[in-house]
Amino acid sequence: MIRVLIVDDEDLSRQALKNLLQESGDVEIMGECRNGFEAVESIPRLKPDLVFLDIQMPQLNGFDVVELLEEPAPAVIFVTAFDEYALKAFEASALDYLLKPVQAERLAKALEKYYRQTAGLKPVSFAPFIESHQAHSAPLARILVRDGQKIHIVPTTDIMYVKAEDDYVMLHTAQKALLKLERLSRLEKMLDYRTFCRIHRSFLLNIVYLDKIAACSKESRLAVLKNGAKLPISRQGYRSLQKILNDEKRLSRSID
Repeated sequence: MIRVLIVDDEDLSRQALKNLLQESGDVEIMGECRNGFEAVESIPRLKPDLVFLDIQMPQLNGFDVVELLEEPAPAVIFVTAFDEYALKAFEASALDYLLKPVQAERLAKALEKYYRQTAGLKPVSFAPFIESHQAHSAPLARILVRDGQKIHIVPTTDIMYVKAEDDYVMLHTAQKALLKLERLSRLEKMLDYRTFCRIHRSFLLNIVYLDKIAACSKESRLAVLKNGAKLPISRQGYRSLQKILNDEKRLSRSID
């Protein structure tokens, strides 16, 4: 029996898929989730073998849910009403996808593919999928952080600076600091280069929160933020920061 979880914010879609799965046999439906938050909470608790995951959901969509899954993650079949999303998910190494309204024949093929892949005992890696989706979505408008059972949705406009912490990054906002498993170098590529500047090998600065640049010595400078925080600036970081600030001034003059 395949232990299945259905995630979809539409009641009729969940019921239709549930009916098809029950008719297919060899499927045990562990539960249903109405949104991405319920999915992130239920998947590690119920430990399904396979998740049918709707892509288009409010707040946390299907892509977000996959990003927040902890290892070992179950297999996922995406369900969507939009061909473009389904194709991108499939090409980014997701297990499979179904288009709404789901047809019995297409569902049978997806389940057959699941059986073939699990027979090989090779776990599905979602890393290529997450990286592909984030690259397509860049520059990011928000960053997701999982803290135990709590999910933080952090708008990038709220981030004052980011500090590298080995394999993690610490996102600093005016209200809190949040730790996320991510490399600073990869996050830098996902953020808006016109706003976020790599001022030091360990720091990304949102120039919106920059108050001034203070000289400590001939070779040493500090970025002083509007809240009083002080961040080191390397020589390369200073050149990068100056370029962004100069570009911003030119843009302002052209608008005026």
